[in-house]
Amino acid sequence: MKKIIERKAYLEQLSMWREKEMIKVVTGVRRCGKSTLFDLYIKSLKASGVSDNQIVFINLEDGDCSELLEYKKLHEYINAHIIKNKWTYVFIDEVQNCNEYERAISSLYLKNNLDIYITGSNAYMLSGELASKLTARYIEIDMLPLSFSEYSEAVNISDKRERFFGYMNMGAFPYAANLINNSLAHSQYLEGIYNTVLIKDVMTRENLSDTTLLRSIIGFLASNVGSHVSTKKIADTLASNGRPTGFYTVDSYLTALTDAYLFYKVNRYDVKGKVHLKSEGKYYICDTGLRNMILGTQGKDIGHQIENIVYLELLRRGYTVNIGKTGRGNEIDFVAVRDKKTEYYQVSASVLDETTLKRELNSLKQIKDNYPKFLVTLDDFVGDHNGIQQINLIDWLSL
Repeated sequence: MKKIIERKAYLEQLSMWREKEMIKVVTGVRRCGKSTLFDLYIKSLKASGVSDNQIVFINLEDGDCSELLEYKKLHEYINAHIIKNKWTYVFIDEVQNCNEYERAISSLYLKNNLDIYITGSNAYMLSGELASKLTARYIEIDMLPLSFSEYSEAVNISDKRERFFGYMNMGAFPYAANLINNSLAHSQYLEGIYNTVLIKDVMTRENLSDTTLLRSIIGFLASNVGSHVSTKKIADTLASNGRPTGFYTVDSYLTALTDAYLFYKVNRYDVKGKVHLKSEGKYYICDTGLRNMILGTQGKDIGHQIENIVYLELLRRGYTVNIGKTGRGNEIDFVAVRDKKTEYYQVSASVLDETTLKRELNSLKQIKDNYPKFLVTLDDFVGDHNGIQQINLIDWLSL
């Protein structure tokens, strides 16, 4: 039986905005749990006394809702289900499937006692007409696959280290956690997600035509997670492989991949100068299991994989994240800011080797402010290096 994981952090965010005059937009890569989140939230609404006729749920991936893919029909349907003198809660799943959906949403927003929640699998929905019509009238909740704590609830693996390596190698898409004992089914499920994202959220949504080029760029990004990447570097690599591709073409494909939440781009930040840099940034994938499926590898390149995991966890915890430049040739993996407070994170699989420890600490030591500094490793040792806290990754993820 499929185990439903309570996505408590996301539920709390939805609850916080309940009946506020803001449209709640839940975004994220396909199959990360957006629909299930709505199911859980609707269950909590009913538990608080909300009746069935106060809830309107529409899944625009469902063929039964095909007539609602035109914005006028969508508007009419919802308008006909509004309860007078009571709150009506409207949930629209995969709203981007409706042609000109933003016209329906912006009109519905004007209604009294209408609480609107929508999901989407492409960031383009927030950069077009919806954003211009509803400036400062919506909040975005960026949803990711399971955290390690959530994954630990989903699987029956008692040893935390074994559980972590399962999390890293096989990934954390909610339903995939039910398939960890069937590697073939697990691989097929991830491949299905991957192909759906490529076709529906990248190729079709962005009007791209070259699937081979897209897969080549994805392969490059997946191989170079945690490394500096630029459009020029990708174009040069493609050219050296006999596939000359223009700068602007590569850039459009990169935008499409980040819009689909398959990859996240992280920019550089000069810690000393307090300015963002325009030089090449890094890309991190939405799920390390998906990365391993794309590359056909597991258990390799652990350093970059755990760096990817730390980045995603910082996002889950509400941080704004940049790469930190501290001096000539020196860099901090992550400068994380939340509630106007900064934290610095350096990530390494192991620092038991003295040379490695010295190198990882050196960048952190160059930062002269008094914000917290962390060295995150898989080593069992935890302790203090003159104000720099060395912490265990698995314990930190379990907090």
